[in-house]
Amino acid sequence: ALIKRTPVAEYTDEYLDAVLDLNVKPVVRLVRDGAAQMRRQGGGSIINLSSIAARHGGGPRSVLYAAAKGFVAVATRGWAKELAKDRIRVNAVSPGVVLTPFHERYSTAEQLATMQATVPVGRLGLPEECVGAFLYLASEQMSGYVTGQMVEVNGGQYMP
Repeated sequence: ALIKRTPVAEYTDEYLDAVLDLNVKPVVRLVRDGAAQMRRQGGGSIINLSSIAARHGGGPRSVLYAAAKGFVAVATRGWAKELAKDRIRVNAVSPGVVLTPFHERYSTAEQLATMQATVPVGRLGLPEECVGAFLYLASEQMSGYVTGQMVEVNGGQYMP
């Protein structure tokens, strides 16, 4: 999650720690502990949450957030390779601009309009529009041969 928009000149150690504590450390712990349980049960599916920000460096004054989500994207691919032998698939969902409480608090109407103008479907996303990607990745039947992937849910804003 994006804590706040902060320019590099105003980064404090506390801010850096807060971004990593919220966006990186829990993912590492989840994968570590989840993989241990999944090994015992014979496999499973880990689904991380990245962001379109990881692809383009983030919006105004959100570089640390984008970098943290970039960590999630890169680590997801690495863990997918490492854990495949244990029948554990590791993927991530990578939403674009989704209307969340963060944007209600920290994004101006002008910023949201600027972001919306870059989305080919012509609108910003809703949180519930990400659910299908999670269900797909969680299903062994539907995505049993899918690992190390970022599922982009962004209205066409980014097409790798």
